[in-house]
Amino acid sequence: MNLPSGVFITTRLHRTIKIFCSSLLELLRCLKRFLNNLRDIFIMAKEKDSEKSEKTDAAEGKPEQTPQMPESKELSDKAKKEMEKVKNKLNSFKKQLLKKAPSIVAIGLMPPQASKIIEENMEEEETALLEKEKEKEKILHILILVPDEKEKELGKIKLEAIKLVQTIKPKIWIHVKTPKQLWEIGFDGKYELIDAIAASYPLHDKGLLGALRVANIHKFLVLNKFEKYVVSYVMTGSVVRGTTVKTSDIDVFVVIDDTDVKRMNRMELKEKLRGLIYAMTAEAGERAGVKNKLSPQIYILTEFWEGVKDANPIFFTFIRDGVPLYDRGNFMPWKQLLRMGKIKPSPEAIEMFMSLGERVGEAVKTKLNEIATEDIYWGVITPSQALLMLYGIAPPTPKETPNVVKEIFVDKEKMLEQKYADILAKVVGIYKDYEHEKIKTITGTQIDELMRETADYIARLKKLMEQIEKKARERTVSDLSDNLFTLITTILNLDKKTPEQEIVRKFNSELIAKGLLSKRDAGLLQNIIKAKEDYKKGKLDKREVDNVRRDASELVNNLVEYAQRRELIALEKKRILIKYKEKEKSKEGELFATKNFIFVIPDSSETKEAIEKIQKISKEGKILASSREELIEAVKTVWEEKLKLNTEILEALGKIFGKFELAM
Repeated sequence: MNLPSGVFITTRLHRTIKIFCSSLLELLRCLKRFLNNLRDIFIMAKEKDSEKSEKTDAAEGKPEQTPQMPESKELSDKAKKEMEKVKNKLNSFKKQLLKKAPSIVAIGLMPPQASKIIEENMEEEETALLEKEKEKEKILHILILVPDEKEKELGKIKLEAIKLVQTIKPKIWIHVKTPKQLWEIGFDGKYELIDAIAASYPLHDKGLLGALRVANIHKFLVLNKFEKYVVSYVMTGSVVRGTTVKTSDIDVFVVIDDTDVKRMNRMELKEKLRGLIYAMTAEAGERAGVKNKLSPQIYILTEFWEGVKDANPIFFTFIRDGVPLYDRGNFMPWKQLLRMGKIKPSPEAIEMFMSLGERVGEAVKTKLNEIATEDIYWGVITPSQALLMLYGIAPPTPKETPNVVKEIFVDKEKMLEQKYADILAKVVGIYKDYEHEKIKTITGTQIDELMRETADYIARLKKLMEQIEKKARERTVSDLSDNLFTLITTILNLDKKTPEQEIVRKFNSELIAKGLLSKRDAGLLQNIIKAKEDYKKGKLDKREVDNVRRDASELVNNLVEYAQRRELIALEKKRILIKYKEKEKSKEGELFATKNFIFVIPDSSETKEAIEKIQKISKEGKILASSREELIEAVKTVWEEKLKLNTEILEALGKIFGKFELAM
């Protein structure tokens, strides 16, 4: 089956859209003919030179001006008044008729272009009367739809409508029908008449005309793309049954001929068609100006025929209620066979439908078990593990989670009541019992109880999360403050028991006043102290905690940088350069004087190998092996006196380097 690649606008679609868009304009064109008479009178009253100019234009083949572009402002005003007058009369007609017959479903002004189709489908007696009236003037048609239950009042409503349109020009011809009679037009295969009704201008509509209009436009869009393959386009659902409301969907189904499919399997074909036809619904709704959702259902012919053969309830309902808007001779025979009672399910189909009913019980049991052992189970396990992670604990296994929750939040922190730990344990217990087949089925009553308990549990977990976050904020502020003051104490060589106020005073006098740290650092320290006081008063929120964390991080970085600078300066003071020759090549080494040893790095230019050869010399001149770690630890130590280079140490250096020079 080769599907066309584009949408080709046919004459039928063009005509229908044009009919729909120009219904009201055609009514105004009828008025133009009346205004032409006024225009002729006006022209005859003009001066002779104007008359000659008009004749010259006609001789040259210039188009005649229409009433929309009058030759004088006076005529334009008259045209506007006439147009407004007709519009007001139609609105007045509608209001008066609805007062007398409020049950009317719809009032539609039929498109003048469709007059011939409408008149061909009228009764002979009515057609004869119409012909006499047509000889006098142009006639427009109005369709009035009355509920099926008011069918006996059709004559009365028609008489009332005729009385109300007597004074309206051009002449209005009234047609009154019930929805049932409207659908009979589709059953009779008069699709052009259905198209004309669908294109009517709605003076009043409770939804039926709009539904028919959007379905009809969608039908043409589908036919333009797949006309060769569309078997039937059928309207069904609440609109056809007469049970529609304002929010009702507009249901249609499309049957596509798949008997010559070659390039793809039938399921691929159906899915592709579904996507293309569904994409047309938005365009149809926009063109029709209808908000109700159009819901097309797509079937391939073989699938639909199989459903009809087996009297599948879905297809049975479609055929029973459906009204064809387009049919190539399949749908109506099916409908006729259904009316005759010829469509009956086979024994195999009956057995299949019965088995579907029998499987419902098992399906329900399986679903209930899944709700308890999957949905509810993971619904409590996952958030419980999340709160344990928020607390700072790695998430335990689902089996261990109830015990850990009880241990941490109930016993240790006293933040959660025992009943919530019991709910979690109960859910996990049911899961384990089902897993080990100790429980075969879970009843709906049990599900209801579990749902109530888990809803309560989840609500409590939300509050617990707030408690954990609050405690974490408090712990953060306290830890940041303590760590910061410990760092300042270490840098200033203060006693660990030094009061906080004294630490702040020393910080300002030793570091800020001497320019070793900036004044901003003093402000950061004050912010942290204030935040700690607010935390004790319970005034600290999440945003302020974030600010404290940022300030503390900046101040710690500045303090660490200062400490590193100070250590570097101290290290430089401990370092002595030693110059020597090895194999006639000049080299430099480094000596580091500490309290008990002189550390020797033989070659500072070859860092890796030199560090591996680190040695140390005692004050007695004894040469010992050392390591990088020992050197780092030694230079970190603060001492008041360092080891001096005595004779023994110098002799030891001679043993290592031979002849050497020292650069202090």
